[in-house]
Amino acid sequence: MTRRRAEPFKIKVVEPIAVTTGDYRSQAIREAGYNTFLLNSRDVYIDLLTDSGTSAMSDDQWAGMMLGDEAYAGSRNFFALEEAVREIYGYPHVVPTHQGRGAEHLISQILIRPGDYIPGNMYFTTTRAHQERAGGTFVDVVIDEAHDPRSRHPFKGDVDLAKVRELIDRVGADRIPYLSLAVTVNMAGGQPVSLANMKAVHQLCRRHGIRVMCDATRCAENAFFIKEREPGQAGRSCREILKEMLSYTDGCTMSGKKDCLVNIGGFLATREADVFQKAAQMVVIFEGMPSYGGMSGRDMEAMARGIYEMVDDDYLSWRIGQVRYLGEQLLQAGVPIIEPVGGHAVFLDARAFLSHIEQAHYPAQALAAALYLDSGVRTMERGNVSAGRRPDGSEYFPKLEMVRLTIPRRVYTDRHMDVVADSVIDLYRQRDRIQGLRMVYEPPTLRFFTARFEPRGGMLANP
Repeated sequence: MTRRRAEPFKIKVVEPIAVTTGDYRSQAIREAGYNTFLLNSRDVYIDLLTDSGTSAMSDDQWAGMMLGDEAYAGSRNFFALEEAVREIYGYPHVVPTHQGRGAEHLISQILIRPGDYIPGNMYFTTTRAHQERAGGTFVDVVIDEAHDPRSRHPFKGDVDLAKVRELIDRVGADRIPYLSLAVTVNMAGGQPVSLANMKAVHQLCRRHGIRVMCDATRCAENAFFIKEREPGQAGRSCREILKEMLSYTDGCTMSGKKDCLVNIGGFLATREADVFQKAAQMVVIFEGMPSYGGMSGRDMEAMARGIYEMVDDDYLSWRIGQVRYLGEQLLQAGVPIIEPVGGHAVFLDARAFLSHIEQAHYPAQALAAALYLDSGVRTMERGNVSAGRRPDGSEYFPKLEMVRLTIPRRVYTDRHMDVVADSVIDLYRQRDRIQGLRMVYEPPTLRFFTARFEPRGGMLANP
């Protein structure tokens, strides 16, 4: 018999959450324009909108907060963060930012020239937005399996080397400032990249003088999947694997609000002294001094301590195990999800879940709204709305139309996951009642944050 495992921590502080009525939620989602981002947190029962900044910090991190050195320059907490980045990630230079998109802005402005091309293993919303604002064009070079929700390829985040070679042949290596390598790949369902693929990407790019910049936001979770799935890696610690992973890159952008187990903060790290100097100059304009970059001293200390905690093997086993626990319940009930279950979230396959709704009517957005209406569980759309529009104004219509059930770290118990599973399963059984949405307000960029919708009918329609 396989014995069940408990959380590798004790709960010391609790936050009450309220269960609301269906009528209450109907009014709340209507006032939010059927966009879960516009809901008030007080109206949410179980919040799976994101794992960004929503994790629970440890007692050691909270203790570190009391040691905040809020000096305007040369804070000792910066040196603690710098040491943690050097020891765990292996990069000699680090510039703190207020969060990950601050680092994306810096590297895009420093390296991208108008007309450049940036290959990457599937786009991420803010990353692509910064690349495009700098005059670049994102090119998807992820393997084809990443776009197939039923494929159980163990490393669906891998880069297709042939696609990279084709781009180099077509535009020239001098028009490719770097390859953007995400580990794990959020928009593919939290799917990992193999160590072998990272090494091969590094070798290919090195031959052509192209940098490899890593989106390391969930790199610790990627290391766990390598340990679990890649031949020859089972006997190594996630900490060791992570260090080797990043040795195949020239730098990284990092949102500390995910793996680093803090509520705010990020950084840009690099091996290149000249890139570091440019970033240190630019961060003064947009973020703050190079020794805090938009973060307080106490937040840098909490992040430094969280970096060491994030690579603990027992913690990672539980963390990914909880996400898998939810996903397996849905699979057993026949609910279509992205397979295999990823590292930070379970992704519902909205196109299969609501096959009667055209993609132009935003099935993932409708499903996220219906799930909140059913149980008060807040999730988010990752499909047509998130993809946005092409430069000519037409819709992107990605192959994956998903609803992301994102699990904050060390926040919810498995009983909460049971409640979520029950709601999703019941909703799937009455899925024909759900109809699509029409967009009634659309901002010019990153529309998924603030767009507003109205229902076309069905269970979301006004009574």
